[in-house]
Amino acid sequence: MTTGVRRRMGVEERRRQLIGVALELFSRRSPDDVSIDEIASAAGISRPLVYHYFPGKLSLYEAALQRASDDLAGRFVEPREGPLGARLLRVMGRYFDFVDEHGPGFSALMRGGPAVGSSRTNALVDSVRQAAYEQIVAHLGVREPSARLELVVRSWISLAESTALLWLDGRRIPRAELEVQLVHDFAALAAVSAAHDEELGALLREIFRQEPADGPFGDLLGRLLRLAS
Repeated sequence: MTTGVRRRMGVEERRRQLIGVALELFSRRSPDDVSIDEIASAAGISRPLVYHYFPGKLSLYEAALQRASDDLAGRFVEPREGPLGARLLRVMGRYFDFVDEHGPGFSALMRGGPAVGSSRTNALVDSVRQAAYEQIVAHLGVREPSARLELVVRSWISLAESTALLWLDGRRIPRAELEVQLVHDFAALAAVSAAHDEELGALLREIFRQEPADGPFGDLLGRLLRLAS
């Protein structure tokens, strides 16, 4: 038989709970539309108690963004085994899992939300982009990327962000198709730059040599050949 006595949480445990509650609410609606009263109610505590742990909504929002950015950056971690096209496709699957689960929160993270322009928010967004960049470069097996290769990878990361944001606005293109298209986009961006950079061309030829005909890169080649015929 339970007594109905609620266990008292420690400071860090309560902070983690509030961050989790806020992130869940921010994932369903724009952070601008979520009030401290709603967060307090969902956490089962009073409004003044929320302010005991966080000075205001902005500090709680930034803490939630920190957790979200850590999660999102982790989606780019992938074992460096097997064809690159298949690896990138798995990364895009996890990336869109996050976007699908945290739509408004993802938009807020990338667009700034109520903390738009703050150095803290900008730093979080930059940390996700840098983590993604480092992971992709590592998959390419390059220690010191050339200027053109850096441009390819960073441009592709920006393209993935903008594609996800546009997809959230109506989801008019099937998600699975976009994931494949983004992998194709990476190959296309790299191929265009490789036409101007022999070192990048050599890297790309080796990547394509290891790709199976039924993989994402092989699929792109088949589509382009049909388009040209």
